Amino acid sequence: MTEQTTTHRTATGDATWDPARPPRQDGRTVVVTGATAGIGYFAAEQLAAAGAEVVLASRSAARLAGAREAILARTPDAHVRTVVLELGSFGAVDEAAAELAALPRLDGVFLNGGAMSMSTRARTSDGHPLLLGTHVLGHVRLLAGILPALTATAVEHGGEGRVVHASTGFVARFRPDVDDPARVPRLGVVAYAKAKAVTEVLAFELDRRLRAAGRPVASVVTHPGVGVDARTPHRPGIRDDSTPYRRNPYTPWAQGKDAAAWPGVRALTDPGIRGGDYVAPREGMRGLPVRLAAPARTADPGADAVRRVWERVEALAGVELRV
Repeated sequence: MTEQTTTHRTATGDATWDPARPPRQDGRTVVVTGATAGIGYFAAEQLAAAGAEVVLASRSAARLAGAREAILARTPDAHVRTVVLELGSFGAVDEAAAELAALPRLDGVFLNGGAMSMSTRARTSDGHPLLLGTHVLGHVRLLAGILPALTATAVEHGGEGRVVHASTGFVARFRPDVDDPARVPRLGVVAYAKAKAVTEVLAFELDRRLRAAGRPVASVVTHPGVGVDARTPHRPGIRDDSTPYRRNPYTPWAQGKDAAAWPGVRALTDPGIRGGDYVAPREGMRGLPVRLAAPARTADPGADAVRRVWERVEALAGVELRV
């Protein structure tokens, strides 16, 4: 599955951003979900090269080990941990959240993982629609477990925690209705877009609630543009002859998945990014990551609509996301 956007908003006044030289992250600990392939892997690789202690979170212990080895092969002195995280199982999410919350510090999380099966009939082990369950409910439950640790780290070290949510340009293209998050559209790609639209509504509301509560944690939304295998650099076990290759008709206008990771990395590391920002490629499908105007349909759909989505997702996830 690739990411397409129809967003054509004007970038805000950004300073020059060099993806090859993000701000140093020495001493900071960041978590990346879905970190064993694609955008998640390259985000983790870039963060590790910038000096962060990176926690790779994904469902396969074997693939986590392979991703860790790939990062260390490029940055031998990198600090890389792994945590098994199955977003389709609330029990597994709770175990991973407890492990992450127990780390000596926790400065940021890139909520990038989630199933890419377009089957609308597939379900998580808890019986929820797979796309909603892994992209939304699993991450909400994870956040409920680690948000206190993010806050505590920011207070102790005098910084700001970051919660970065991965969305998609399909939200703007398909404009899915989010009134009932549990209602599954018939087309898989629209169901995926709906899960990401719900993610955006929650992410922008989370930032409002964090600011209202005076918490030193920012919630930021990103989308990667179009990342394709044909333009992605090789990494042993991550992107090579042993891994599946997906053809994509947008390849001439697209970028590699390493570049598609840039918005997430910028959202985690740039001190100029603020809570409620929306970071995406300058050229839509590709390009340097810039701040765009937040999409009104998800950033400001009305207080009643936001409350309904928030409460419904909490009920489905079986947690209260307290700030």
